[in-house]
Amino acid sequence: MSDARAEVLARIRRALGPGVTAPAVPRDYRTRGDLGRAALLELFTDRLVDYRAAVRPATAADLPAVLAAALAERGAERVVVPPGLPWAVPGAVADADLPATELDRLDGVVTACAVAVAETGTIVLDAGPDQGRRSSTLVPDYHLCVVRADQVVQTVPEA
Repeated sequence: MSDARAEVLARIRRALGPGVTAPAVPRDYRTRGDLGRAALLELFTDRLVDYRAAVRPATAADLPAVLAAALAERGAERVVVPPGLPWAVPGAVADADLPATELDRLDGVVTACAVAVAETGTIVLDAGPDQGRRSSTLVPDYHLCVVRADQVVQTVPEA
């Protein structure tokens, strides 16, 4: 436990007085989903559409063409890509610690993700080699993120 956390908890205990304990926190929430793969992907897609994200399903073989079409539709000619991105991306500019001013001049970024949560429509990035630095995912105005079907889980605790 961190020193700051320990200090805060000690102050709370002193303020409550002797013999007073905090109520137990229920931990009976779901930790795993129960949806099948098709329903899980449908829920995830619905959440993304609710957030006005464009969703383009693709097979592994179709992915390069789908990426090219999405970038062309957006008019994104120069996009930053992390060093470990395994797919060919038209107009790719390798992220070699580009400064924010250069990132801001690019049309977007293409990354993968670590995991995605169907119930919330959340896409989790953890700065892995196929996701890149935080600044390269936040500075460009457009972010195209590839989410593999096997990366989608139902609940936040699963993520």
